[in-house]
Formats: sequence, structure tokens, C-alpha cells
Amino acid sequence: MHLVQTMAYAGEKPWHGLGNKLAAQQPVEVWKEQAGMDWAIEEAEVRYISGSNNVGVINAFPEQKVLYRSDTKAPLAVVSKRFKVVQPGEVLEFYRDLTAHSGFELETAGVLREGRKFWALARTGQSIVLKGRDRVDGYLLLATACDGSLATTAQFTSVRVVCNNTLRVALTGASGAIKVPHRSRFDADTVKRQLGITVSSWDGFVARMKALAECPVDPDTVEGLLRRVLTYQVQEGKAGVVNEQALANVRALYDGGGRGAMLASSRGTAWGLLNSVTEFVDHHRRARSDDHRRDAAWFGQGAQIKQRAWEEALELVS
Repeated sequence: MHLVQTMAYAGEKPWHGLGNKLAAQQPVEVWKEQAGMDWAIEEAEVRYISGSNNVGVINAFPEQKVLYRSDTKAPLAVVSKRFKVVQPGEVLEFYRDLTAHSGFELETAGVLREGRKFWALARTGQSIVLKGRDRVDGYLLLATACDGSLATTAQFTSVRVVCNNTLRVALTGASGAIKVPHRSRFDADTVKRQLGITVSSWDGFVARMKALAECPVDPDTVEGLLRRVLTYQVQEGKAGVVNEQALANVRALYDGGGRGAMLASSRGTAWGLLNSVTEFVDHHRRARSDDHRRDAAWFGQGAQIKQRAWEEALELVS
């Protein structure tokens, strides 16, 4: 079963092969329609019937509200009356001035889980080629959910072209993401100021990527890093358990099975080790579907694994 309900893309076909293909540099209005984001989230008071035998009294529950789609009237979530909704159209509007004046290009946008979650991803125009062949492009991802499962999240991310692996770009003094909880109003201009949509965070990221590509790693270092990263907690307070199957899979990717593993930037380097983890999380980690895997790789446990790998890899060059 696909998490993606509707989607549009420009450029290469996305991970699951679904979606409406668009020509480059289409206006936001076209993206809204083709990505299935041209509807609104409406809200209504929660009501329930008390009584029996099909005869009862309609009561209100004023502390909560129902969110539903304006087009199909399908229910999306029951949330607190203080919940601030971010509309699908707002996610794409966020990019209007960036695509018009700052060289950004929308690449994918769409709706997940019948409308409960939606996102847009745009290339920033920033790019680096490591050791002559290994290209990494900069992106900005904006996503939100109306069921409380995700704060409105804006984050710079990178995509390694040879294998389509994603990695969050760490911002100075932050985890790499700006998160607006749904108890606060989403203000696009404020988020853009917080992100500091400039080359500064990308330049720092490039310097770290180059350092990783120049850093050789021996077999013991590889084993130690993977064991620290691929550990999960079974019980709070107890020692973590290494996921041996995942470790074997990642090791095989690092040893030459991964896409781009034999490039000069990757072979025997900390950069190659990091990318063996990101490729595993993005493309091979067990999941109910490709959509579920990508969702986890962007926002869930997969993202946490990649973040741990990034932090551990940086320790090797610090």
C-alpha cells in the first residue's frame, strides 16, 4: 500500500515511480493542482450522540475539533481546539518567492496518508562535486501533518546524485531543522529568517563532506562506528542491542555493493562509510513499502540513524 496519495515531480522519476511529471519551472498554481494540494483543511466542532436504541441527544465536545478535506469532506484528524492548521497550499506558497527570485526549483511535492501529511522539496541551486565525480546537490524540504504526527518542519537536506541518498544539512547551532509546533502559527517569513536561506550553512556542510572524503578509515574503525550507529534500545535503562542484520547489509554496501562505493571519494573513506548508512536507510532498510521507508528516512527512525552516523563520522575528522 502506498502512503503517497497524490504527487507531482520535475526531473527524474521519484523513488516509487508514481506522480504527475511536470516540465521545469512551472508556477506554484500548476504544482498545487498536479500535486493534489489544491484543497483546504476545514474544521468543525466535535459532536457525539448519547442515548440508546437509535434515539439520543446530540452533544458537543468544545475542547476538540474535527479536521476534514474541503473537496471530499473526508475526515483527517481530531485535534485540540488550539491546534493551528497549516494548509497544503501554504507549503507550496513558501517556495513562491524562492523560485521566482532565489534560484530555487521545485522538484517534488505531494500528499501522504489521504491528506494527513504533505510536503514539497526544492533544489536550492547549491552543488558540490567531490574528487571529480561525486556530486551532491542542496535541497530545502518543507513538510507538515495535520494529525499531530509532525510539526511543520523546514530543513536543508542534501542528495548524493549517484545513489539518491539524502542527508540533513546541519545548521549552525541547530539540529538541521526548524520546527514550528502546531500550537503556534506558521509564519513563512519568520521560518525563512531562522533558516537563513544563504550559502553559509551549505558552505560549512561542503567543508565537512570534503574532510570526510579525505579521511581514510581502517576496518576496526568501520566496525566500531557501525556498531554504535546500528544499535537500538529494547528496554529503557538497558544496554542497546546491535542490529546484526543491518550491520551486515551496511558493511556489504561499504565494501563495494553500494552505488558509488567504488568512487575515489568513497572507497575506504569516512564519506563512503557514512553513505553506506544513508543508502541502507533510504533504499534497503526493512519497511512496509518504499513510501514508509522514505517517510522514516526523512522524518522518523531512519532520519535518527542517519543523524547518528553523521555525528559519528564527524568525530573521525574533528
